Order: sequence, then C-alpha cells, then structure tokens
Amino acid sequence: MEFTNQYLKYDEYCLLGGTLEEAPFDILELEAQKNIDKYTFGRLKNLEEQINEVKICEFKLIELLGTYNSYFSQNKLGYTENTDGYSISYSGASENVLKAKINDIKGIIKTYLAECYLEDGTPYLYVGV
Repeated sequence: MEFTNQYLKYDEYCLLGGTLEEAPFDILELEAQKNIDKYTFGRLKNLEEQINEVKICEFKLIELLGTYNSYFSQNKLGYTENTDGYSISYSGASENVLKAKINDIKGIIKTYLAECYLEDGTPYLYVGV
C-alpha cells in the first residue's frame, strides 16, 4: 500500500528522531493528518509543501497517537473514532482517557499551528465566517 500526500515524510520523521518502522509510521501519519485536517478544516490538503510547524506538529501527534494506541491495546480497550462525523465509541475504555486523548491532540495542534497562516493571511485554525 502506498501512502501519498503525507504532511511528514518517513525520512523527515527519522531525521527528527522517530523510531517507528515505515508501516506503523504510515498508519499513524494518516491518523495525525486526519486530526490536523479536522482542526484546519482541510486548508492544508492542497498545499504543495508543508511548513516546519506542520511537520513538527505531525511528529508530536504521531508520538502521542502511538502512546495512546499502545495504552489501549495493552489494556485490551477497544475504541473507534470517526473524525468526519466526530463520533467516539468505546468498550472498556475510560471516558476520561478518551477525553484526555482528544484534549492532548487539540493541545498539540494549537501549540504548533495557532500562529500559522495561509498565503492569503487566513489562519490555519480559523473557525469564523
């Protein structure tokens, strides 16, 4: 399976100190990208090159998502998350852990992307009309 249009490429991930093999990286990169797209309303999808803040944001998200996925699998907790319709279902997972995951994701995205702007001056995280 080939993953295209990644915000952070595998070689860049390795240069930043990432330790995952390429296959797990690709899966977590896609999940991280979906979260970034959710909070930027897809504004970054068509950019030819991502700025460093996006790449670092995604690197941090990959680390975070990997940690949560390990936690859920080690504790035999199942969960699903649909970022398009924003639905979460869980079996055995503490609602607090899932809320913490969402808050951690939002925190990373806000930390790295809050001061980033498109060429037309639109903030990446702009939610107004």
